[in-house]
Amino acid sequence: MAEGFVPYCGVAPAPGQEVWNLDPHLLTGLLATLAAGVVLIGRVRERRGDLAFFVSGWLILALAFVSPLCSVSVALFSARTVQHMVLTLVAAPLVVRGLLGSLYGRQEIGGKIALIVVIAFTVVFWFWHSPSAYDETLENNLAYGLMHATLFGAALVLWVAVFRAPGRLAFSIVLAIGLQMSLLAALLTFATAPFYRVHELTTVAWGLTGLEDQQLGGLLMWIPSGLLLVLCSTVTLPPRRRGGETRFTI
Repeated sequence: MAEGFVPYCGVAPAPGQEVWNLDPHLLTGLLATLAAGVVLIGRVRERRGDLAFFVSGWLILALAFVSPLCSVSVALFSARTVQHMVLTLVAAPLVVRGLLGSLYGRQEIGGKIALIVVIAFTVVFWFWHSPSAYDETLENNLAYGLMHATLFGAALVLWVAVFRAPGRLAFSIVLAIGLQMSLLAALLTFATAPFYRVHELTTVAWGLTGLEDQQLGGLLMWIPSGLLLVLCSTVTLPPRRRGGETRFTI
């Protein structure tokens, strides 16, 4: 990490020194997003039941950046992994579920669009976990913001595709995402040397070497996210049909 530079979430903390991120620009953006979502859902009477999904997703999104997780993610790659899994596999589907709850079964997407969405998400996800791009996010706050904007944006598009796809295609999308995450997780877990220069010294206070922290991050990406994707698969399969239209049993 560049000497004298302070990452967006603060300096890498030691245990007990974690801090909350109360950046006024972040809080303003989060509150504006919450207000916009509540107004959008509230304008359509039959969608008001989806407000709980949206607010839950928003709360998880907010905690990923406001809570001490943000601070710890400067010190530990494994904490950053948790942050990314929470954003892409928990917050994003809940937000999409809340906003699009009444639209399931309409304007279904086909296989070509699904393939494009999966490739786009995979490219974004792998790019920001490549060593040079990842290191840049802790040495350039613009890169940090761009990483999370593109990751969360790609995840939103991904889950829109999942919820708009016919049952078996939705399952295939979730399966493809699970496979690519598992491959990256395996590379991280079974590596014999650390990939990320920025964590060479930041993990010591937590009793971990850079390689151990990276391997822990790989396991967190592999096992919990795999279980979560299995749960998502049970949501997308099997579909039930009403009047020839595919609708998801959510």
